[in-house]
Amino acid sequence: MFKKFYFKNILVILFFLFFTSATLADDIFLSLKKDKVNVRYGPSFESPIKFVYRKINLPIKQIDKKENFRRIIDLKNNSGWIHISQLKKTNSLIALKDKTLFKKPSNLSQPIAKIKTGRVLIVKKCDRDWCKILSGRFKGWIDKKNLWGNIK
Repeated sequence: MFKKFYFKNILVILFFLFFTSATLADDIFLSLKKDKVNVRYGPSFESPIKFVYRKINLPIKQIDKKENFRRIIDLKNNSGWIHISQLKKTNSLIALKDKTLFKKPSNLSQPIAKIKTGRVLIVKKCDRDWCKILSGRFKGWIDKKNLWGNIK
């Protein structure tokens, strides 16, 4: 009887620790450093190329690492391994819905441009609800809702 009680308590504690640590871990977002980046099946240069990204600054999420390779997943759930030399700390986001770019961080500010779904946005800085971004020839503020990437 005591062993059963002890075993159940240990399981509950382990379950709690596992899920607490998993939810507290921050997502790690990176961006592509080049306009041509190979994604491989495994974490080595000997692994075959799975597909090639052709979009500089594309944000991706790191889900694993092994030596100098990072396992990543993108917005469309494509995954694979990329050498760390092809990645940089995140500085970009993707718009998940059509959005409006404003001159100042307010919906009452002057609209500058329409941002289309899927557009890669270069982040200059963020505050509580808004990010100052660069998109093509436009620079302005966009609200943080419906963006994919490292939004802090």
